[in-house]
Amino acid sequence: MTEIFPRLESKRLSLTVLELSDAQRLFEIFSQQRVVEHMDIDQCPSVDEAQSIIRWTQEIRDDETGIRWGIRLRSDVTLIGTCGFNSIVRERGSRAEIAFDLDPRFWGQGFMAEVMPHLEAYGFEVLGLRRLEAMVTPGNERSCLLLERHGFQREGILRDYARWKGQFWDQWIYAKLRGEGRAAT
Repeated sequence: MTEIFPRLESKRLSLTVLELSDAQRLFEIFSQQRVVEHMDIDQCPSVDEAQSIIRWTQEIRDDETGIRWGIRLRSDVTLIGTCGFNSIVRERGSRAEIAFDLDPRFWGQGFMAEVMPHLEAYGFEVLGLRRLEAMVTPGNERSCLLLERHGFQREGILRDYARWKGQFWDQWIYAKLRGEGRAAT
């Protein structure tokens, strides 16, 4: 990865580094049950916990095992969500796990459809990856539809694959290979 954090831009959005100064806004997003319902985290209980999440994004960026952006409105730099690669695998692979979240006030307005081509282009063209994956908790139809519209294929179900919130969860695995459709920006 590059030393300077990559800034990506679309018509209405900027994808930028998450800073500790974003903790209050990130707390407001992740404290909503609708946001974390299908995620491996509970509702964010405090601004301190939001700061921990931001520190985690800095750690994965620094050790080059992942990269997360803050999704901001270009008009006023309001943080409306996050996106990126929770993990990047180079040893015995060439893949990354794509992930995203958005404040529900911005659902259904095409913002994630605007973000996805930039994530795909960054993964395939800048990082040179062969495969992008997404793990989706069954029931998260919005994420499934978004991924499918962008050429990701549901490859199967990983039964009792993960444990959080006191139980085991199945995960649908979606993937897109480099060359399967263009990531138009």
